[in-house]
Amino acid sequence: MRKFEKISFKQFKKDIIDSKETYNSYNLPVRHTNCSAGYDFESILSFELQPGEIKKIPTGIKVQMNQDEMLMIVVRSSTGFKYNVRMCNQVGIIESDYYNNSSNEGHMWIALQNEGTEVFKVEAGDRIAQGIFVKFLTVDEEEKIDNERNGGLGSTTI
Repeated sequence: MRKFEKISFKQFKKDIIDSKETYNSYNLPVRHTNCSAGYDFESILSFELQPGEIKKIPTGIKVQMNQDEMLMIVVRSSTGFKYNVRMCNQVGIIESDYYNNSSNEGHMWIALQNEGTEVFKVEAGDRIAQGIFVKFLTVDEEEKIDNERNGGLGSTTI
C-alpha cells in the first residue's frame, strides 16, 4: 500500500492555520507525466524567501508505504537551477513508520534555503519539491531491532 493523505484538520490547525477553506483547497502530490519519477508537492500558502533565508514549509501531507520503502523528498531541479534554492538537508528521507506517528501524524515539512541573490516568491499551489518512492535493502544477517518510532522528526535518535 502506497498513498498520500492530508493530515487531519486538527493537526492542520496546530501546524499551519485555522482555515477550513485553506485545508480544503490544497492538493495531494501527483506525477505530471507517465515517465515522471517524482510526485510534485505544492505549497499550501504563499511566501517569500529572502536571499540567505531558511524557511520551514508545511506540506499538510503524510504518506503511507510498505515497510521496505522510503520516500525521498528533493527540491525540483528547476528550482535549484533557476533560483539557487535548495532543501536544507538536500534530501529528505521519510520512512514507513513516520506515518501516523504520535507527535505529528507523520506531517512532512520541507526546509528551503535561498542561496541566490534574488527574493524567491512562491504562490499557493506552486510546486516546490518532489517525492520519489524507493525500495531499500537491508543486510542479510541483521540482528532483530526492537526500537520503534515514538514521535516525529528526530525521534529515532537513541
